[in-house]
Amino acid sequence: MFITTETEETEEQAGSSKAYNLPDAGGHFGQFGGKYAPEVLMPALEELQHAYAECRDDPQFIAKLRDLERHYVGRPTPLYFAEGLTREMGGARLFLKREDLAHTGAHKINNALGQALLAKRMGKRRIIAETGAGQHGVATATVCAMLGLECIVYMGEVDMQRQQPNVFRMALLGAEVRPVVSGSRTLKDAINEAVRDWVTNVASTYYLIGSAVGMHPYPMIVRDFQSIIGREARRQCMEMEGRFPDYVVACVGGGSNSIGIFYPFIGDEHVQLVGVEAAGEGHERGGKHACTLTAGTVGVLHGSRSYVLQDEQGQISETHSISAGLDYPGVGPEHSYLRDTGRARYTGVTDAQALEGFRLLCRTEGIIPALESAHAVYYAAQLAASLPSDKMVVINLSGRGDKDMSTVAGELGIVVEQAQP
Repeated sequence: MFITTETEETEEQAGSSKAYNLPDAGGHFGQFGGKYAPEVLMPALEELQHAYAECRDDPQFIAKLRDLERHYVGRPTPLYFAEGLTREMGGARLFLKREDLAHTGAHKINNALGQALLAKRMGKRRIIAETGAGQHGVATATVCAMLGLECIVYMGEVDMQRQQPNVFRMALLGAEVRPVVSGSRTLKDAINEAVRDWVTNVASTYYLIGSAVGMHPYPMIVRDFQSIIGREARRQCMEMEGRFPDYVVACVGGGSNSIGIFYPFIGDEHVQLVGVEAAGEGHERGGKHACTLTAGTVGVLHGSRSYVLQDEQGQISETHSISAGLDYPGVGPEHSYLRDTGRARYTGVTDAQALEGFRLLCRTEGIIPALESAHAVYYAAQLAASLPSDKMVVINLSGRGDKDMSTVAGELGIVVEQAQP
């Protein structure tokens, strides 16, 4: 775990969990993970692994990261008791881990900041990234602007159309947004193009991956930088309630926000971990979806062995979700391991249900969630309604919903009138 200060270490030990020492030296979580990479990238991955091992034990690097997390990102983010939502559902108490209040409006800034500092330490001043919903692209562009680094973001053409505010934000921050027109023109294809760029420019370029996917050591690095979410949540639960929650619920696409809050709780076996995937049109009915862990099979995608959505010939299937950030046919290898060991449970929420969760949180709490987060809100609300009032459910509210206004308006048939000059 990315423990950083004596104070944090003491607080972790106060609610110490059983040891969990994955991945292994080869980047494996059981049968999952690994490093399925072209030969040209192997030296770069070894260099990255070595640099990360050094920085995580470097007090100066850690102090710089923690200072920026506090004064630039705005951490710690609050753990908020959702009294209105709890009253509406009439069951367990619901709490929101407010990652939507972090700078740039989502959890993505945690990992982008950590990796950008690592890249600068390594002398890599050209940063490339992929993005789906645009939040990782915005976070990467933000930290690159702050640190004086060149930034190029690959984004599928479909995602650019449905996330135009974030495209503008990236450009405003000085990033070059390169549209991807191949394949389904979504997140999978953006990753493909970013990897191609990296292979071509490996000596000068750092690939800042946005989720807990890809070749080792990326799933570990992203998890470690995002685990600040769960470490804070542990401390905040103890401060507010004197105990840990009964359930922790988070949405899962590639899996960065969910592994970030799950990881510090993995050893606490009484805390049930629930990941919520995008069921789209309903995978039980054969509709288009992105339920990798509930409907996928084991395969290799983007350099890692994990669950993927593929046909009988191993060709990657097209996916669908109302939320661009969950529209991915793979998932991080650690989630695959947690699924197979039974430590975490995964389920799906449809587009229609996510919209219901979106409107529910707006109406009961005055909080507009990202459509990704709305999947977790819907599931957690239904779960809470089935539980007694002495139970505690924490939802990782991974992002805010400004970016999704046009999508939601279109789905609900709302026409926003433009003011006349």
